[in-house]
Formats: sequence, C-alpha cells, structure tokens
Amino acid sequence: MAESRRTSLKDLAQILGVSIPTVSRALKNSPEISRELCIKAQKLAKEMNYHPNPFAMSLRKNTPRTIGVIVPDIVTHFFASILSGIEDTAIANGYFVIITTSHESYDHEKRNIENLVNMHVEGIIGCLSQETTDYAHWLSLDDMNMPLVLFDRVCMPDRFSTVVADGVYSAQMATQHLLDHGSKRIAFIGGANHLDIVRKRKHGYLEALRENKIPIEKDLVVCRKIDFEEGKIATEILLSLPEPPDAILAMNDTLAFAAMEVIRNHNLRIPQDIALIGYTDEQHANYVVPRLSAVSHQTYKMGEAACQMLIDKIKGDKKIRQIIIPTCLQVRESSIKRKD
Repeated sequence: MAESRRTSLKDLAQILGVSIPTVSRALKNSPEISRELCIKAQKLAKEMNYHPNPFAMSLRKNTPRTIGVIVPDIVTHFFASILSGIEDTAIANGYFVIITTSHESYDHEKRNIENLVNMHVEGIIGCLSQETTDYAHWLSLDDMNMPLVLFDRVCMPDRFSTVVADGVYSAQMATQHLLDHGSKRIAFIGGANHLDIVRKRKHGYLEALRENKIPIEKDLVVCRKIDFEEGKIATEILLSLPEPPDAILAMNDTLAFAAMEVIRNHNLRIPQDIALIGYTDEQHANYVVPRLSAVSHQTYKMGEAACQMLIDKIKGDKKIRQIIIPTCLQVRESSIKRKD
C-alpha cells in the first residue's frame, strides 16, 4: 500500500531527519545546504521516485503557472492530438494545463471560462462549441487582459489571435481531386453555417466548381450540424435528389463516416457510384473499407503553435496574430473512381 502512494517532500524530510524546507532547498542544490545533504536528498528522491507537484508548487509560490484549455470534446483523435501538442509545449515551458470540455454547449463553454478565470489561470486556449454565436464571454477575457488564443473554430480575428488550418485551399484542392478523378456532380456536407471552418471549407468547394465552370446547385450543399446522425440525414437528403451526387466532400470524418454508412445502406458502391473525401483524417480512416481519402491536419503542430503563442502573450506579446497550419490530402481508395 505504501508503495502506491505518491512520495511527498514530507516523506523525504522524515527519513532524512530534517525539515521540509531544508529538503526542498537540498533538491535544488541551494548553496545554503551542505553538498553532502544535497547529494543524499537527491539520491533518496530518485530511489523513492519522488516528483514535484507543479500545481502545488505554484500555489506555494502564489504565482500559478497554469493555463486553461477549452475544447468541444476530447473523444476524437483530432482534439486529443491538439491537446497533446498543447500539453507537451506547456510542460516544456514550466506550465500546468487544466483541460475543460464544452460538450458542444454554449452554456458549458461560458461556465468553463468562468471557472478557469476563478482558478487564476495565466491564459486560455479555446475552440468554440457548435452552439456558440454570441462571443461576449470571449470578449470579456480580452477586456480583463487575459491572454487568449483560439484554434480551429475561431471568431473575431480582429480581436483574437488564432491557429487554424488552411480551410479554403484544402477544400478547393479536395474538390479538384474529385473532379480530376472522374467525379462530375460533387456535393458538400457541412456543419452550421455560422462556424468559421464551415464557411471557409464551403467557400473552397465552391471556388473549385467556379474555376471548372461547373454550375453551383444549392441542393448539393447541405449544412446542418457536425454530428453522426445529422450527417446521415444530410446524406439521405442528397441521395433522394432527382439527380443525386456522384461524389461527396464531407467537412469532417464524423460526417464522412455517416455518409459512408448511408451510401452502403442504399446498396451503392464507394467510389464507383459515389466517391467520398473526409476531413481531419481520424486514425480509423485507414481501417474502414474502402479506406477513406481525407484532408489531413497537422493537429499536434496546431496544439504546439497555439500554446507557444499563448506563452508569448503571457510574457507580454500584445500583437494579434493568425497562424495557418498547412494540410495535405491523403489519397486512399474512396475518392478515385474505377471503370468496371
């Protein structure tokens, strides 16, 4: 039982027969402590697998080195990978990360901001929920000079620094890929139109059609919600058209997998009958049949960039910056039509 408990400074102090402050200084090689005791304390700490608690240390110093993060969810590989980039960068710079989840709820998002402010974090990194159309709670952070960086789903770039993917270009290239490989009637499935990422990806899709002098049909654009069931509904709407599409660009993999299920339920083949491209490139895009072509984000790099930008702001950088992280199209089996 004793071995499963985290070793504390108090444990080390009791074994060495000195005070807790003395052990703390010895571990830091303080000149006030004898060299002999410093070596003895450090050796004991290593043997007992002692690790300092950064949160407790910050509280003792009364200068919290913590940053807060708000994400819509932590289930998808997309957000989990971004969080890894944030956390690794934060730790490397001496910060502790508090992660909160909005669960795609505006009210949860507001409450998360209030809680993080009350915990005296030094800055916040956030991604908007799908419900968020009022940005007053984010503006309140700006008003109180709380360092803030938004990523992926962002708003008001004139007020906030952001880290995003190249939404317009990537959607344009994905649509062009479908056209270049046999698709002629391409549909777009997206989320709510107020979201910046939806507008940009839809714009890229439409630009590709314009460049190829393909008439734009409103019926081929279905923007509802970034949700599996909503994606299925959107695909059913498209397949019920008098002239259904022969390809679909889905603005994320949740919607792409929903489309894949509905297409199969209609006994249609991918890509022969309907080609398909997803977004964000979840790991399991490799494990479905056919393997899903997808626009791949550098998610870890997005997290690194967002965290470094926030730390720069904490250190005094007042400039508003927009960082665009390039994407690439991972071409697999779902997007290239074959002749039987």
